[in-house]
Amino acid sequence: MTPAELNDLPSPQFWRRVSCGLYEQLVLLGVIAFTFLLPNLGLGILFGLSLPSWLTFLYLYFVLGIYFVWYWTKSGQTLAMQTWRVRLVDQQGFTLNRRQAVWRYIYGSLWILPCVGLQAFFHLEKWQIIEMLFAVALFIWPLSIYLDRRSPKERQGLPDRLASTRLVELPKNLVRLT
Repeated sequence: MTPAELNDLPSPQFWRRVSCGLYEQLVLLGVIAFTFLLPNLGLGILFGLSLPSWLTFLYLYFVLGIYFVWYWTKSGQTLAMQTWRVRLVDQQGFTLNRRQAVWRYIYGSLWILPCVGLQAFFHLEKWQIIEMLFAVALFIWPLSIYLDRRSPKERQGLPDRLASTRLVELPKNLVRLT
């Protein structure tokens, strides 16, 4: 498809975004297991070392950033986005460059801020924190499309409006774009 054709495609609706996000989280479990758990388990078992929590967070944030930026600049789609026929493009319908993808990742990570506030306000612990993270990332953050006053076909979530990008829903006859 040409960039003009991609730009004319509708925005994915709420439940497609939620489904894609859930599948994305399953894929990310594998990414985290490979890039984080194996090396850190090795450090712990072999040397009795563990990273401080702030360094663990930064490491995971960086690893996940590489995952998203690489896919978004390569084809505009992560593995989950390919499955749910969703593609990330810039305002003209082109695949993102590295700078755009990095900013989209940063803006897409802003859902963490309300989670920090909720955790501090409600004094959540252990599994409650994980449940809250999943709830905000999967359901509350995608609701930001309803803050966009454009027609449902054109609505974009907060990260896309901030990054000047668009999520588009690909037609059924288009399996995968490379």
